[in-house]
Amino acid sequence: MRSNSPARQASLAHQSIRNAEFFAPQPTATADLPDPEPIVRNLAFGVLEVLAGVRESEQLARWMSEDAYRALLVRANLSTRARSARGIPVVRPVHTVLRIRHTAPADGVVESVVIVGGPARTRAIAIRLEGMDHRWRATSLALL
Repeated sequence: MRSNSPARQASLAHQSIRNAEFFAPQPTATADLPDPEPIVRNLAFGVLEVLAGVRESEQLARWMSEDAYRALLVRANLSTRARSARGIPVVRPVHTVLRIRHTAPADGVVESVVIVGGPARTRAIAIRLEGMDHRWRATSLALL
């Protein structure tokens, strides 16, 4: 039988903290990450397709943090309700990227704005990417 001495409990707590630090998402430097532009471009189109109802939001989950994904789900549900209330059918959006701007406020972080032109209006999509585990993940997303 094992003893539950304070020293043993402290040792187990210290080990679990070490494990959490080791297995938690690890920040990655910009030099160790691929070019962010293809991810920004694909995320922008993916978000527009999710909001239009022609793409499942789960397809974008691997490139997003939990908070950003949850915000996208809320926005997609509101779009679905609005389409349903008005009786508007689901139609694949046709957009053209007009401009992409990047800025790097810190190492391993890229903030981008994608200006997208559609048949009815021009929109801006702001995306913050952070390098985690040697790949980019969107931690913030805003459709303006």
